[in-house]
Amino acid sequence: MPDPTPAAPRLLLMAPEDNCLIARMPLSAGEALEIDGARVTLPEAIPLGYKVARRALKAGEKVLRYGAIIGTVSADVAQGAMLHTHNLASDYIPTYTLASAAHSFTGSTH
Repeated sequence: MPDPTPAAPRLLLMAPEDNCLIARMPLSAGEALEIDGARVTLPEAIPLGYKVARRALKAGEKVLRYGAIIGTVSADVAQGAMLHTHNLASDYIPTYTLASAAHSFTGSTH
């Protein structure tokens, strides 16, 4: 996927494999942005620092930030929609556990 930064400097891509972007400033509902070459109208206001779907995501898909799994989408999410607790379940495993089901960085063999 192309880097969205030149076309959408209001969004930040943390790692090339991420399927979410980070709002670098508050974004307004109805605001039009370009994400990976597609013109997207934001369906809702997105606060500073919140996650935005880089592409459409289906319920059950994993969300990657910094190349790491951070959660699972709990409902279908359109490209440009906010990812937060209403549509994203955390996959956080406390660092003091070493459960075999713990998630790791993409490409990791652990």
